[in-house]
Amino acid sequence: MADKVVLAYSGGVDTSVAIRWLQEKYNLDVIAFSVDVGNEPDFPAIREKALKLGAVKAVVADAQKAFIN
Repeated sequence: MADKVVLAYSGGVDTSVAIRWLQEKYNLDVIAFSVDVGNEPDFPAIREKALKLGAVKAVVADAQKAFIN
């Protein structure tokens, strides 16, 4: 079992490349972590993208109440 790392994942090019880079360079299992602050991106698609790129898990935290209120 590989060590794990949590990556603050936006779904953009840089963090998407980082998933593979962390796996290949450091042999890490990557957990992608995104935060929904109410700016309406497509979080199901972002989650799916992280998993397709090789993340072992993709978590989206709902922080809308904290940021909107």
